[in-house]
Amino acid sequence: MIFEKIVALVLIFFLLPLLVLLAILVRINMGSPILFKQNRAGMNGVPFTILKFRTMMNIENIEDGFRLTKLGKLLRSTSLDELPELFNVLKGDMSFVGPRPLLVEYLPRYSEFQSQRHNVRPGITGWAQINGRNSISWEDRFKMDIWYVENHSFYLDIKILCKTFFRVFNREGINPEGYTTMPFFIGNKNEDVDGKL
Repeated sequence: MIFEKIVALVLIFFLLPLLVLLAILVRINMGSPILFKQNRAGMNGVPFTILKFRTMMNIENIEDGFRLTKLGKLLRSTSLDELPELFNVLKGDMSFVGPRPLLVEYLPRYSEFQSQRHNVRPGITGWAQINGRNSISWEDRFKMDIWYVENHSFYLDIKILCKTFFRVFNREGINPEGYTTMPFFIGNKNEDVDGKL
């Protein structure tokens, strides 16, 4: 964990000009606040505040597709909106690799099997992200998360980080079919504790 914090600090230092530029662009295009802050479930389900660059206008009662700006689409497709999460890694809330942190509201909706995703720190990227990202179903995403929890290693993390670069470069799996953002997880219907449908 100390190693990750050092790497995060170094990346923040070298990416500072880009972070400042993106902050200015978000401020000009979407106003304040510059950062999107939201409570997410971390390791052991403990809540923390995730940091991202804003990609949507603050307009209520309008679908996400209409609130998402051109700059927001660019930030999402290139994953540049995720860069502030380096500060989450620096704080120890997140790792570079792990299951993506999801809404705190989802905690009571998980099966016993799915809850295992919280046995490790959430990550900026993860096994599910290089195997479909947002284009896969919730069920498949959770199965991949648990597979990572059971098999994670330093070499697997390096593999995931390398593949993440190419996935982002090719802009694959950004949005699920028919949605601008990932639909809400409403719970399980026919899934048992082993994650089998």
